[in-house]
Amino acid sequence: MKNLKRICLAITKNKVFEIVIVAVIILNSILIGVETYNSSEIVRLIQRINLGVFTIEIILRFIASGSIRRFIKDGWNVFDLSLVLIGYIPETLIPNASMMMGIRILRVFRVLRLLRAAKELKIIITVLIRSFSAMFYNVILFIVFIYLYAIIGVGLFKLPNPEKLTAEEKVRYEMFVNEAPTAVAPDPFGTLGEAMFTLFRELTGDAWTDIRYNHVKASECGLLKVNTAVINIYHISWEVLAAFLLLNLVTGAILSNYQSVRENKDADRTL
Repeated sequence: MKNLKRICLAITKNKVFEIVIVAVIILNSILIGVETYNSSEIVRLIQRINLGVFTIEIILRFIASGSIRRFIKDGWNVFDLSLVLIGYIPETLIPNASMMMGIRILRVFRVLRLLRAAKELKIIITVLIRSFSAMFYNVILFIVFIYLYAIIGVGLFKLPNPEKLTAEEKVRYEMFVNEAPTAVAPDPFGTLGEAMFTLFRELTGDAWTDIRYNHVKASECGLLKVNTAVINIYHISWEVLAAFLLLNLVTGAILSNYQSVRENKDADRTL
């Protein structure tokens, strides 16, 4: 048994074996894309061969680990085993279409096996996992601010209901709709949920100036009771706070953990 373990360990650590597995993963990933256009019998046959190769790989890694506990201790092994087992589920046994679609979607995750192929990518994944705790509190802070700004935005920029406007107000409303930028909805701050989505959209830099121009135009048409200065302060302060401060906190947490992981890896190599 020890000899078998030693042989399997030597095979899994062999560069040629790793290159072959990477090549099969790449081929499998390409065929997953091909299947979205045309799933021929040849493609399905090659995919079954790929699944057989992945099965042999899992068996070799399991024997090389020496025990179930050591095998499942590596999260990548559990991930690979799950994808292999999903591949053996016959679609004829799936009771309904929605479940079949779910199985197919899970099989698509085999593309993520490419992340295991490069050591640098594995380091990045490790960094992201370690950064989750720090990013969790950053997300809480972000939610607090986006909720606060959304409430303020609804109070300042919610447009009146067109059905309740007078004839003169409807004329001004139609003027606003016709002249305002068309890249955004007429009332991006109509509800709290829509306001939070709008603020998230502004965070990405997508047409946030058009939203600002919309509010300026609505103010000029007498639909909003705020002046241009308040509109500018609101949107610019949100961009500065969200895009430059909150996102930099997340970036800082990731970079800090990246440096820590790299130092640990370098220390392990020197031992």
